This record gives sequence, structure tokens and C-alpha cells, in this order.
Amino acid sequence: MSGVGGVGARGALGGVGARGALGVVGVLVVVEFASGVLQGYYVPQLTDIARALDIADADVNWLEGGQLALSVVALPILAKLGDLVGHRRMLLVALAVTAVASLGLAFATTFPVFLTLWAVQGVYGAWLPLEIALIAHRARTREDPQATTRAGAGVVVAALEAGAIAGALAGGSAQALLGSLRAALLVPGVLVVVALLAVLIGVRSTGERAPGRLDGRGAVLLGSALAVLTGALSLLRLQPGSGLGWGVLLLGLVLLAVFVLVERRVDDPLIDMRVLARPAVWPIQLAALLFGVSVLGAQGPLSTFVRTDPAAVGYGLGLSSGMLSVVIGAYVLALLVGALLLGPVSRLAGTLPTLIAGSTIVAVGYLALVPFHASLAEVLVAMVIAGLGSGTLVAALPAAAAAVAPAGRTAVATGLTNTGKSLGGAFASCGFAIALATGAPAGGTAGSYAGYLTVWAVCGGTALVGAVALLVVPAAAFPKRAAA
Repeated sequence: MSGVGGVGARGALGGVGARGALGVVGVLVVVEFASGVLQGYYVPQLTDIARALDIADADVNWLEGGQLALSVVALPILAKLGDLVGHRRMLLVALAVTAVASLGLAFATTFPVFLTLWAVQGVYGAWLPLEIALIAHRARTREDPQATTRAGAGVVVAALEAGAIAGALAGGSAQALLGSLRAALLVPGVLVVVALLAVLIGVRSTGERAPGRLDGRGAVLLGSALAVLTGALSLLRLQPGSGLGWGVLLLGLVLLAVFVLVERRVDDPLIDMRVLARPAVWPIQLAALLFGVSVLGAQGPLSTFVRTDPAAVGYGLGLSSGMLSVVIGAYVLALLVGALLLGPVSRLAGTLPTLIAGSTIVAVGYLALVPFHASLAEVLVAMVIAGLGSGTLVAALPAAAAAVAPAGRTAVATGLTNTGKSLGGAFASCGFAIALATGAPAGGTAGSYAGYLTVWAVCGGTALVGAVALLVVPAAAFPKRAAA
């Protein structure tokens, strides 16, 4: 991602031809723009969605938790199937599934149905790995295929960030322009259909297939473990002192341990634990998992806090969905700036110091929210700080994982950062739902004040732990002046 907005993208890709890397990137820009819209569009509307479904603000976090949990399982499965049956084919499948789920959200009238469709929509997390694989395959004939792939990836990631900004801004005014929440919820689905048609018409299959098979046993174990863990958190949310809830949580952890043991014995695993255990790899993967807590788990709480009416409960900012979209837009813009700064900063300071600095900056931003959240200006400053650090990590963590991966395992290590990030976000979202529900005002829909402080403290604390974890990466893993 360090190539976001790089001016050399056209030069690196130029001359490949209409069906080469440049032509594919042009189509995939549409897909990633749609992905960005999906990630930014709904956030300003979460409070309105909660009211329409007659749920409390704390329950909004189950949407994010369910989607991320499904994404953790779907991403490695779809990526592996892409290798086995074709990346274009699996990208089309992922787009079709996301389109159906996105369009269905506009017609869901109950929370269980909405939650199910929202979770299924999470397969969009597999789009980017499949797209990078398509670009990498077409770049093989170039003089410098890695540079060509990085340039192409930078272009599509720039489209992702642009889509997130556009989605956040459009989401705040969509209801007013279209007249209803249902009409507003149709917009992302229509955009995904456009992306599906773009790939169907504009991307040609390469016919390449990799040997191997899908680790079905690993997929079942991982899916079962995550389902049990999410169920346990649901029980603890409803009955905080429930012995049953703690028992189910223990069962989920046991299943997760069994998954790890099984994967270590499989020749072609769903998630390669041997790569994960390498001294230069596991700290980066741990940092990615902890980063997921804030970058993915904190979106719902931020949205509901700034929409909460301080006149009614004594905290919150009482902003409209339109003003919330400005906050989200500022955060995503800061994220994009952080990604753009990665290249020059890492060339000056080195890759590892840049990663540590990025994680520390995220911690500063979220910890600042604990004492400073009484005004829009305070929240904006804190979120811009967090966004700058987050942008650096979003761009740098996959590149760092790829750099320290053993030969032939680059895709595995890079994919693990996305899986770990989603896993951290999934557990954080469920945990944050419990925190916001604990001590919430009786008879209302607002989350608890202590819960919001907990969310920000946890986000800041996990970012600090991530920075400490990165300190133990062997010094020899990165050259002193390595560009990310």
C-alpha cells in the first residue's frame, strides 16, 4: 500500500496492453471504490439503522463483530479457492454474494435478518487479495514484476480510500436526498452490481490454476471456533455473570487451540502456523491483530457516541448523520495521508521504526479521547491523529509481513495480516458491545458512558502493546533504510 497515489503507477504499468496489468487495474479501481463505499457509507447511518431495527446502540457492535468473524473464515477460503479454480472466478463469486447481501439489507425489517445479511456482506474482505493476485499474474511478463504489482496495488488502494471518503460523505446525506432509509441502503448494493459487471466484462480469465486442495477440515474448525466464541460473547452480553457464557467461551478457546494443532500437521493448511511462528513474523502478525481492535472495532462506538444526545444522557455530541459523515471523512482522509507518508518516512527512518511510530500514534489518538471528547473539535483532532497512524499501519503491515516471509510464502504472510486484523476487530466489536451495554441508561438506547471510555482506553492500550511487540522483531529482518 505504500504506493497509494504514486505518480509512477502509470509509468510502471504502461505498455502492458488493454488486457494487461494496466487494463486490469482500471477495472479493479471500480471494484475497490465500491469496497471503500461499503466501508464508509453505513457508518453515519448506524444510529438510524438501530432505531429502524428497534435495537440499542450497544447492539450495533454485533453487526461489525458478525461481519468480521465471517470475514476471518471467508478470506483464506476464497483466497485459496482463487489459487485453485481461478482468481477472476472467485472474485466474481465474492462480488455476487456481496451484491445480494447488500441489496437485501434495504429490505430487512428484523435485526436477526439484517445481522445475517450484514455478516454475509463481509466476503468483500476477500476482494483485495484476489485483485492483487490478478495484477501480479499479469505483471509477470514485465521487467520488474514486483514493482509493477506494487504500483497496481497502490492505484487500487487509492481507489479504496477515495471510496471510503465518498461513502462517508454520501452516507450522511443519502436519506435526505432519497427520502427514506430503505432507499439509502440500496445505494451500496447497486454500486457492487456495477463492479460485478465491470469485472465480468473487463477482466479476462488467465486459465492458470495452482496445485493443491482446500483445507476443508481447517475451515470447519475455524468457523466452528469463531461461531462458538461469538455465541459466548452474546451470552455474556445478555447475562454478564452467566456460568454458561463462560463455559461456552472456554469451549470456543479449546476449538481454536485444536484448530492451531491441526493446522500445524497439515501439508497445505488454511492458515500456515509454521510461517506464523517465525521470530520475524509473529510480532508483525500480533501487531496486525491488535491494530484490528481500533481500526475495525471502534467504528460503531465512534458513530453512536457522536450521535448521542448530551441533553438526554449527559454525554455525546448530538450530531446529525450529515455532521457525522464529516467526522468519518476527516478520519479516512487522515488515513489516506498516513498511507501516502509511508514511503518517504520509511525511506528516511526505516521500515520497523515507521511501524512502531504508526502504532504509537494510533495509541496517542485513542487515549486522547479518554479525557478529551466533550466537543467536536476535540474528537476531530483525536481521530485525525489516530487516522494518520492507522493509515501508516494499513499500508505498512502487509508490506512488512511480505518482506520477512520465507521464500514462497509471501502471499500467506500477507494474507495473515488481513485475517489477524479482522479477527481482532471481530472480538473487539463483540467485547465493545458488552462494555457499552453495561451500565447503559435504563429505558433508553444510548450506550454507557463508562463503556465509551473503556472502548477508547482498550483501543489505545492495544495499539501500545502492538508497538511493544514490534520492538522484538529481529534487527536483521529489515535493512536500516529499507523502503516499505
